[in-house]
Amino acid sequence: MAVSTYSQAAVDALSAAMQADPSVIAIGEDIGRGGIFGQYRGLQAKFGASRVIDTPISEATIVGAAVGMALTGMRPVVELRVIDFALCAMDEIVNQAAKNRYMFGGQGRVPVVLRMPIGIWSSSAAQHSQSLESWFAHIPGLVVVAPATPQDNHDLLQAALACGDPVAYLEHKELWSMEGEIVATEALPIGRARIVRPGRDLTIVSWSRSVHQCAEACEALASQGIEAELIDLRTLWPWDRETVLASAARTGRLLIVHEAVQVAGFGAEIAATIAELAPEVRLARLGALRIPVGYSPGLEAQARLTPDAIAARARALAT
Repeated sequence: MAVSTYSQAAVDALSAAMQADPSVIAIGEDIGRGGIFGQYRGLQAKFGASRVIDTPISEATIVGAAVGMALTGMRPVVELRVIDFALCAMDEIVNQAAKNRYMFGGQGRVPVVLRMPIGIWSSSAAQHSQSLESWFAHIPGLVVVAPATPQDNHDLLQAALACGDPVAYLEHKELWSMEGEIVATEALPIGRARIVRPGRDLTIVSWSRSVHQCAEACEALASQGIEAELIDLRTLWPWDRETVLASAARTGRLLIVHEAVQVAGFGAEIAATIAELAPEVRLARLGALRIPVGYSPGLEAQARLTPDAIAARARALAT
């Protein structure tokens, strides 16, 4: 058992994979000096510039090259700095990486891991603070992963590297310095949720940084006699329907919380599934307002969810 940051946990997972498999490489801007969040720290010195490859500022070129590498037997990890910049490579992600296996009858696979940090990044404004996970969950052929803890960032990055299909790997921009214990465990399968805390009165489902805000809200609710069960999805596609359905059926109430804009967010997919399969469950969603994230602290705060807002929505649902 060791204590590590969210960032270092990913470094360790990637280093182990590169050590074990020479076909695993990393490609992207500024990764030779460790990446802007330190998520590649020390890897170029260890594995060389031919496996930790610095690139020009061209997201379309980076992803296009990685797709070609993957089709010829490599396992590229692509650094796109933040998910906002991935929009410059959507054709390569959506029309090339995601569709290749289907369009060519399985003759080619694209085992590429696309690291695209999501979420509000303090004082970074509208073009650097988006949560676009629902865009990628909508695309057939993509696996979508959103780790919330150092342990999960370690284990799920290993799972993504072993997946064999293109993975949208969505780390949160404000979790990099978070510390947590890393325990050696069996391989974590993609698509398995984590029950953060048990409860009897309602179920709260979330992912990424919002899990921690929900945990704070659960503590406040418990002090008022409301025991909420908190579930961290960990992966959005595939998502763990069985765990969510079982919890919601037991508590009778389900609140879905995410930092992304509420309108057409992935929470709507969860809500629709529960409504179809367990119509007796009372449902509610809580996401961000449909506004750009402002640069000034006051405007930025309008786009953020808070533990108080989550607790208030949960209380209303539980009573």
